[in-house]
Amino acid sequence: MATKTNLHPRNQHSEGYDFVRLVVQTPELEAFTISNPLGQTTIDFQDVSAVRMLNRALLKTHYNIDFWDIPAGYLCPPIPGRVDYIHYLADLLADSNNQDTPRGRHIKALDVGTGASLVYPLTGQSEYGWHFTGVDIDAGALKSARQICEFNKLKITLRRQNNPESIFRGVIEANDSFHVTMCNPPFHSSMEQANKGTQRKWANLGKGHSQKLNFGGQNAELWCPGGEIAFVARMVEQSMEFADQCLWFTSLVSKKDNLQPLYRILGKARAADFKVVEMAQGQKTSRFIAWTYMKKNQRSLFANRDGS
Repeated sequence: MATKTNLHPRNQHSEGYDFVRLVVQTPELEAFTISNPLGQTTIDFQDVSAVRMLNRALLKTHYNIDFWDIPAGYLCPPIPGRVDYIHYLADLLADSNNQDTPRGRHIKALDVGTGASLVYPLTGQSEYGWHFTGVDIDAGALKSARQICEFNKLKITLRRQNNPESIFRGVIEANDSFHVTMCNPPFHSSMEQANKGTQRKWANLGKGHSQKLNFGGQNAELWCPGGEIAFVARMVEQSMEFADQCLWFTSLVSKKDNLQPLYRILGKARAADFKVVEMAQGQKTSRFIAWTYMKKNQRSLFANRDGS
């Protein structure tokens, strides 16, 4: 069992994967297991089917999700890193809640681009009991998400974003209030750039120039005009309209170089406060940016009211 260092202290995967336990819960996983050079059990992480089966086993074993699957071609997310975002959001909310980690369905979270995997609502609801609203522009992703909810009898709200130019407009309704929004934005600026990024990954792995995307992904999951900065800038601009309906707006930022222009954009938007939260997953460092339009005393009042 390989140790995964640097994950959030509450992350269930900080000690790596317990394949004995996972295979007991999901026997089909055994067919995908291999031994690494150290003789430890693992899987081939370049095999999309193996990664999908591992995710299924992790969600069942750790998050009580009896059924999980995604259609071919959609992003298959790495669970430990995704859950880290949830745990660090819980810490962010605790800052406005007398350092108490907020739990329960009165905590409302909005997941922008929830995807076919529904990974954030599934893990966040299991870990903290929050109520999630998942939003996506892709009908196929929402169909998959809906099937996961129905099979597992989960109360997660799903909404279709009909306008690709909109992020919050059209999905945050007049009577909504959210404690936090989250997003894993498309970070390439074109399909060509997305393919180049994938080819680099495969070359680094000694796999040559494969056209196959590492973990799949539809166009809207991988790229948008202007890339990550343009997407998050649009998110900041639209967030101003919903300043009093949400405590914290957040988004993952894949490239550290993108932070400086985003700081300038947030300064123009007159955010009351913003911060960058660093997250380390093994050798990789990721981060999210968080901003709010509420002053500190307002945040405490908002955090302690019912978000319904």
